Amino acid sequence: MSSAPSGRQRPRGGVLTLISALMISSAVIRLGFEAGPALARGPEPSAAPTTGQSAPVAPDMQALLAELLQREEAVKRREDKLRDRERAMQIADEALSSQLSALREAEDSLRATLAVADKAAENDLARLTDVYQNMKPKDAAALFETMDPVFAAGFLSRMPPDAAAGVMAGISPEAAYTISVVMAGRNANAPTE
Repeated sequence: MSSAPSGRQRPRGGVLTLISALMISSAVIRLGFEAGPALARGPEPSAAPTTGQSAPVAPDMQALLAELLQREEAVKRREDKLRDRERAMQIADEALSSQLSALREAEDSLRATLAVADKAAENDLARLTDVYQNMKPKDAAALFETMDPVFAAGFLSRMPPDAAAGVMAGISPEAAYTISVVMAGRNANAPTE
């Protein structure tokens, strides 16, 4: 068996390779011409991904998604309002605490001032009572006769009983009676126990 003449050798797969290469080239050219305009247009509106999704969303799902986004915005606004209210309440609470502290200080200062005034008034009343009880009963009686009965009763109730009796004996019976009624009625409404 002899081989084919050596002068003429056939190239391996020459025609088939050439046809395959031409077909592939034709497909690439067609794809370039047809895909170019499609890529330039971009995706279809119904197939456009929304909020990071890669698949198209059905219309009812889009409505649900829109409703959820609206609710999320409403919740965020409410949270912001609540935070603002909380800050305002905190500021008001701090201001109120500061005012209460200042009010307590003013109250303490007023209490101290009133205590000084009460002590001074008490000292004045005690000194004046001493003056009246050390007067001659006849002179004191003339003075007590002209006093308002409530005022006179206040001084007589502070005097020792013997000095008060001397003054009462020197004033008119009507004035003595009125002063006695005031003195007796002073503690009539006080609780007994």
